[in-house]
Amino acid sequence: MNRQQKAEVVENLKENFLKSQATFIVGFKGLKVAQMQQLRSDLRQKGGVLKIAKARLMKRAVDGESGIGDLLPHLQDQIGLVFSNEKFTAVAKVLSDFSKENGALSLVVGVLDSKLIEKNKIKQIASLPSREVLLAQVCGALNAPVSGLVRVLNMMILRPLFALKQIGQSKK
Repeated sequence: MNRQQKAEVVENLKENFLKSQATFIVGFKGLKVAQMQQLRSDLRQKGGVLKIAKARLMKRAVDGESGIGDLLPHLQDQIGLVFSNEKFTAVAKVLSDFSKENGALSLVVGVLDSKLIEKNKIKQIASLPSREVLLAQVCGALNAPVSGLVRVLNMMILRPLFALKQIGQSKK
């Protein structure tokens, strides 16, 4: 790779860092080509992109950038960068599930909205339910007091009717 190609790779990585909402560093030492292709395919389906480059070029892309400079000590060995623009929870879930299935893939760290997140936090993010499920849970929690009030008011109306019915049955 000549100097111009290296500069293009560094610029491409910088651009991906700046436009992505979340970035994850994964170690892929020991993964086979078929496994890497499967990982790339799974990530692509969820809106993620896996980029592989030399660690030295990654360090140049990160160096001096605000919010991602904390990644510098973690950029070593055989690592890849996973960029996620929108559904970072789905991408984290794909990475977490894939690392459980294939021990060769390891989660290192991540950056979410310019904040460094450790491996255990990535796994917590991966265990979160989908956005739709969370919205349904919030709606259910907001709806519960109102529906409880409706049941109580309904019982206030029905209570005299039950009393009259019991009186009528006792007179028979």
